[in-house]
Amino acid sequence: VNKKDKLEKKSWTRVLNGTGVVVHTNLGRSCFPPAAADAARTVALHNSDLEFDLPSGTRGHRGRQVEEKAALLAGAEDALIVNNNAAAMWLAVRHFSRGGRVVLSRGEVVAIGGSFRMHEILAETGCTLVEIGTTNRTSLEDYRAAMTPGTTVLKVHRSNFTIEGFTEDVTVADLAALCQSEGCPLVYDAGSGAFFPYEEVGLPSGETLLIEDVATGADLVTCSGDKLLGGCQAGIIYGSSAEVAKLRKHPMRRAFRVDKTTLAALDEILTAYLREEGRPAIPTLDQLAMGL
Repeated sequence: VNKKDKLEKKSWTRVLNGTGVVVHTNLGRSCFPPAAADAARTVALHNSDLEFDLPSGTRGHRGRQVEEKAALLAGAEDALIVNNNAAAMWLAVRHFSRGGRVVLSRGEVVAIGGSFRMHEILAETGCTLVEIGTTNRTSLEDYRAAMTPGTTVLKVHRSNFTIEGFTEDVTVADLAALCQSEGCPLVYDAGSGAFFPYEEVGLPSGETLLIEDVATGADLVTCSGDKLLGGCQAGIIYGSSAEVAKLRKHPMRRAFRVDKTTLAALDEILTAYLREEGRPAIPTLDQLAMGL
C-alpha cells in the first residue's frame, strides 16, 4: 500500500475501552450523549446564529447562552468557554499576573497529560513562578510568607494522583480568605469539573462540585469540559462578571476560542444537567455508576 492510499483511509479507529479507566485520555476521554452528538452534527451541516443576535439583527456574542448555563450550574456570576483547561488556566493566570510573581505549592507542580507540565505552561505566561512548601506539606503560613504586593496565587487540584501519610494542605476557602485579606488574586484550577455528586453512585468522595469550588471565594475557577463533567474538550473559567468581562477582551482569547460544534455539544450537555433532577443521562456518569 503506497502512502497516498494509506492516507485516504480515515485517521481514527473505533475501539472498545476495556482498560477500567472511564475517562481515558488516549481513548478520547468522555463519550458524547446522543443529543450532544446530534447537535454537533446538525450545526456542522447547517448555518446557525453563532455570532448573530436574531431579535436585534446585529452581531452577537459567540456562545453567550452556553456560558450563561455554565455559570448558573456553578453558581457563578459569569463564565467564559475556551478550548481546554490548560488554556483556561493560562488565560486566568496571565490576566492577573501580567508577568509578575505567581505562587504555587510544590505539591501542585503537576504533569497534566502527555508531556505538558504545569511549570512549563506557567512559564509561557511570562510570570515568575515562586514554589512554596514541600511536595507533601504546604501550610497557610507558607502562602502568607510568599505574598507581596502584586502576587497572584494559584492552587491546582491534583486530579490524577493523591499524596497520603505525613501531609499538610490548605483548603481553597482558607486560601481565598487569606488572599482577600492580603489583596492577592487567587486562581483555582479545579481540573475535572464535576457537577454531579459521585458519592451518590458509590464512588469515593474527594471530588468537590464546581458549585462548591466557586463558593470558596477564589477569584477565578477553571475546569475541563471533557473529564468528570462528561462532555467535549473545552475549558471553562468561572468568576465575577467584571473579571470575566476583562478576560473576553484579552488579546489571546480569540486564539483560545471554541468552534460551533463544540458549543453545540456543550450546550446539550449543560442542558441535561439543568433539566434533570437526578443523575443526567451522560455516558461518563452512566459508566461510573455501572454495577451499582
